Amino acid sequence: MAVPTAARLATFEDLKTLEEPDRVEVINGALVQKAMPSVAHSRSQTQLILELGDFTRRHGRRPGGWWLLTEIHVEYQDHQIHCHDVAGWRRDRVLEMPSEWPVKLRPDWVCEIVSPSHEKRDMVDKPKVLHAAEVPHLWLLNPEEKMLLVQRWSPAGYITVLAASSGQTGRAEPFDLIELRVGVLFGDEDD
Repeated sequence: MAVPTAARLATFEDLKTLEEPDRVEVINGALVQKAMPSVAHSRSQTQLILELGDFTRRHGRRPGGWWLLTEIHVEYQDHQIHCHDVAGWRRDRVLEMPSEWPVKLRPDWVCEIVSPSHEKRDMVDKPKVLHAAEVPHLWLLNPEEKMLLVQRWSPAGYITVLAASSGQTGRAEPFDLIELRVGVLFGDEDD
């Protein structure tokens, strides 16, 4: 999918005119089809939501206080509208669940599940935009490599604070109040 005309960068106006805009993003001013999820991608996304689900509750066995949404469009700039695999907003900062399309509030956490055909987009292009927007936490979850990278925002760029693979456990910011078994995210271990 390409920019509407060579002389103009795509915006939300272009996105909303599409017949099926749900799997399209605006990246660097281009309309880009999001990769169709593989079984591994879908399983990782589902397992991630199950593992973090209690963080969406105000009371429970894990601390609440988050709005977590999947496949959510977030507008960072006119020419940057990303459809994140999973994104979260702290309830103490965002009092009501974001409901607009696209969401214009900066997330406090984003998780991109790396697609083999879109590695550069997931690991280079999107993190640049997220860093410029000062998104505090970024996770890169790679089902092919069975690896989780947890990154924290700093003025110079994202800092990797945890790199873990299947079979390992770790405390993954900003949900570091729980011990996360990475293999569960890939279906390698029972939850």
